[in-house]
Amino acid sequence: MKRSPLAAGLFALAALAGFNHTPFGGQPVMVEKANADDSGKPGRSPTMPMARDPAAAVAEEYEAARRKGTREAFELFIARHGDDPLAERVRAELKRLSR
Repeated sequence: MKRSPLAAGLFALAALAGFNHTPFGGQPVMVEKANADDSGKPGRSPTMPMARDPAAAVAEEYEAARRKGTREAFELFIARHGDDPLAERVRAELKRLSR
C-alpha cells in the first residue's frame, strides 16, 4: 500500500509534535502547568502581588545613593528621579561633596 505525500507529511508532523502534547479532552501540557497552583495540580493560577509604592522605591534608592556617598550614585539618582523632592537633598549633598 502506497502512502500519499500528504499523509506521510501529516504523520511526520504528528510525530514531531508528540502524541502526548495535548492530553485527551484537555489543554496542551504547558497550559495546564501554567494554570496549576502551588500543589502542582491543574486549577486556578496564583494571583499577581500588589504593585510596590513608587515613593517607597524612590526612598530606597535615595538611601542606597546616600550610603554609597559617591558623585556617581548621586548623579544617577538625579537622572532617574530629578522631579522628586528627594532630588533636592541629593543636589545639596552633591554640592557638599564638591567642596
